[in-house]
Formats: sequence, structure tokens, C-alpha cells
Amino acid sequence: MRIRRAHILSIALTAVTMASTSFAQQAPAGRAATPPPAAPVNAPFPAGAKIAYVNVQAIVQTSAEGKSDNAKVDALVKKKQGEAAAMKAPTPQDQQKFQQQAQQEIQQLQTQLQADFQKKLMPILQQMAQEKHLSMLLSAQDAGLIWAEPGLDLTQEAIKRFDASMAKK
Repeated sequence: MRIRRAHILSIALTAVTMASTSFAQQAPAGRAATPPPAAPVNAPFPAGAKIAYVNVQAIVQTSAEGKSDNAKVDALVKKKQGEAAAMKAPTPQDQQKFQQQAQQEIQQLQTQLQADFQKKLMPILQQMAQEKHLSMLLSAQDAGLIWAEPGLDLTQEAIKRFDASMAKK
């Protein structure tokens, strides 16, 4: 019975955290969770364009910093799963309390990493927008972007600049 309870707790913890292993913001209710694909690298930026966009989720998933942060969250999830499996004869109340504490700890880490990531990314995006003389730089997910000229997608450029900036530090 002990193994089964710990196993059930581990499965429950996995199910809760698997949906949120990426620390980036989730899509608001009613919007597609799948971000639009990043434009091909060779799509030219249209001359005179005043609005562009980036796919922040793609930056999180593709940049070195985002991969590192996601690995930190994954490591904490695995640690908590191991702790759950090692629990000796947990009662249902023990399971529930442990699961709630683990979820809270994982959420706190995700929130902190997300805030740090955004703090590091924003200057890069602002610099890109200024260099390209943009009036607006949008987040593809938050703007509800359905279609745009592929050259307006600055995601790949943002990833390259972000990685280069983080490598210098």
C-alpha cells in the first residue's frame, strides 16, 4: 500500500506540473495555446514597417536562458517526485499537504524565473524596436495574432540577440 500511495502522489504531482514545465505565461482563456510558428530566418523585414511582433513562448523554449530555466523547473519537479516516492506510509492528508507544498514551491520558482527572464529580455526587445524605428512591438500570443507578413516576426533575431547578450554576462 505504501508504494501505491507514493506512486499515486508521484503521478498526481507529475500531471499537475507537466502542463506547466515551461515557466512562461500561458495563453489566456479562449486563445489558442499553440503559439504561431516563428518566421523563416530569411524573411526580410519590410521597409517602412512600424509594427512587428515576437513569439515570446518560442524565445523561452529556444533561447539558452529559457532552456536553462526550464531545466531548473524540471529538476525541481523530479526532486519533488523523488521525495513523494520516498515518503513512508503517507496518509491521504500527508499526500495532499505534500502535493500542495510542492505545487506552491514549483509555482514560486516558475514565477521568479519568468520575472527574471522578462527583466533580461525587455531591454533586448526595446533596443530592437528602437533600431527598426517601430511604433509597436507586439507579443504574438497576447495580441491574438492570426496572420502577419512573415518578415514582421522578429523572434529569431530576438533569440540570437538574447543568447548573445546572456553569453556576455
